[in-house]
Amino acid sequence: MKLAISYPPIRSEKGVPLLSQNRQFQYFKSPTYIYPVVPAYAATMLANAGHDVVWNDGIAEEKVYSQWIAELAHIAPDIIIIETKTPVIKKHWAIINDLKLSLPSAKVVLVGDHVTALPLESMEQSKVDFILTGGDYDFLTLNLVDFLSGKKDKLEPGIWFRENDIIKNTGAFTLAHNLDDLPFINRELTKWQLYNNRNGNFKVVPGAYTMAGRDCWWRKDGGCTFCSWPTLYPTFRAMKPEKLADEIGLLIERYGVRTVFDDTGCFPAGQWLRHFANLLINRGYNKKIQFSCNMRFGALSREDYLLMKKAGFRLLLYGVESGNQTTLDRLNKGTVIKNIIDECRIPQKAGLEPHITLMVGYPWETYQDAQNTLNVAKKLMQKGWAVTLQSTVVIPYPGSKLYTEALKNDWFRIDPKDYERFDMKEPVMKTPDMTPEEVMMLCDEIYKVFLTPQYMLKQLVRIRSVRDFKYSLKGLAKVMGHVKDFGKNK
Repeated sequence: MKLAISYPPIRSEKGVPLLSQNRQFQYFKSPTYIYPVVPAYAATMLANAGHDVVWNDGIAEEKVYSQWIAELAHIAPDIIIIETKTPVIKKHWAIINDLKLSLPSAKVVLVGDHVTALPLESMEQSKVDFILTGGDYDFLTLNLVDFLSGKKDKLEPGIWFRENDIIKNTGAFTLAHNLDDLPFINRELTKWQLYNNRNGNFKVVPGAYTMAGRDCWWRKDGGCTFCSWPTLYPTFRAMKPEKLADEIGLLIERYGVRTVFDDTGCFPAGQWLRHFANLLINRGYNKKIQFSCNMRFGALSREDYLLMKKAGFRLLLYGVESGNQTTLDRLNKGTVIKNIIDECRIPQKAGLEPHITLMVGYPWETYQDAQNTLNVAKKLMQKGWAVTLQSTVVIPYPGSKLYTEALKNDWFRIDPKDYERFDMKEPVMKTPDMTPEEVMMLCDEIYKVFLTPQYMLKQLVRIRSVRDFKYSLKGLAKVMGHVKDFGKNK
C-alpha cells in the first residue's frame, strides 16, 4: 500500500505552528522544526514491511496549502496519516473534508493526544476514517495497514473506525509494546535534514532527536495535573540503554550528527542513566556528540551530574513551572521551591547547562504569585545557575486533570470548545486579579530576563569560542522571537 505521513501547512499571522513532537502547541515567529520521532518510527516500520511510504511535512518544507494538497493528489496515497493537536483540530477537520474531495478513495487517519482524549468528537465532526489512540501509534499504524492489506486478521485495541456509517472501536488502547522491538529510524526516508539545524536545543549541528522512553516516569498519583500525557499514556517504558547507545553510534557514523536531543518526557534516571552514560564514555561517543534531554529536579545526585558531564551531556531541561509552593503542590509536581534553587547550582557547577521552564496564568494565582515566579527566574538566571529558560501560559489540554478541574470549577474564561484559542496567544483560564493582557505581559517579562545586564555578563563570561558566540547570537534571535510570540496581539 502507498502511505503518506503528512503535516498539512497551516498559514497564520500568529507564526509557524509548532505541531510535531511537541507536548504544548505554540505558534513561533522564529520558525522551529522539531523532528517527529513516533511518526518517523511509523514510517520506518511501514517501509520495512514492504509498503510505499512518502514523508510529506508541509510545515517544515514551508509549502503553501494549495501546493501541498496538489502534491498529495499527485502522490495518490491509499492512506494519509496526520498528527493533530487541540489548537488545530478544527482546521484538520476541514482539511480532511478537502482531502475527501481531492482523494475520495484515500483513507485518512488521525493520531495524537487530542484525539486520544476525545476520539468520538473527531469521528463525528469530520470524515476521518480511522483514529489511533494512545502513544504507540507507530505500532498501531503498522497493525492497521497490515489489516487493511490483508496481512493481519485483527485490529489492535485503541483503533476507532466506521463500519456501514456506524462508529466503532476496538476498545481501550494498551501500552504493552516493547520499545526494544523498534527499528532504527530511516532518517533519509523521513527527511531528517529538514529538522537538523533550525532548533534552539542544538548548539552544534547537525542535530538529531531520539526518544528512549514513553513518556514520563514521574507517575505518583497520576503525574503532573497540567500535562495530558501521564493521563493519556499512563505506562512508562524505556528501551535498553544499549539500544539508545547503538542508535547514537549510527547517527554519528552514518549522518555525522554532532548533537543528540532525547525527547523522552523525563529521561530515565538511576542505574539506567548511569549505565547509558558509561556506554557513551566507553565507546568514545562523548567526544563526538553533545547529548541533551529532559530531566527532573530531585532525581539525580552530584555524582550523577559529574558522570553525565564526562559522558558528553550538555543541556538539561527542567520544569520549574511556578515560583509558588502551593501551585507546585496543586500541580502534583512533587518538587520543593527551595530544593529547586539549591539543586540548580549542582549541574551548572558540574559544567552542564540547565534550562528551566515556567508558566503563568494559573486560575488560583494572583499577580503577586506570578511575580514570585518571575523572581525565581531572575534569581536562577542572573546568578548563572540556569543558562536558558522558556516561559509559557498554562494551557489545560483535553485529557489532562487540569482540564477536568477547569470544567468542574468554571475556570475557563472562553468556551472550552474554542480549541483554536488554546495556542498560548492568550490565557484560556480566569485569574483572580489579572487581566489576560497582564498575564501575557508577565510571560513577556520572564523572557526579558535574557536582556538584563546581570544575565548578559554571565553569558559573555561563558563564551569560549566562535561557536559559542554564534550560538549566543542565535539564542538572542530566539528570545526576541519569543517576545513577539507573547506580545500583545494586534
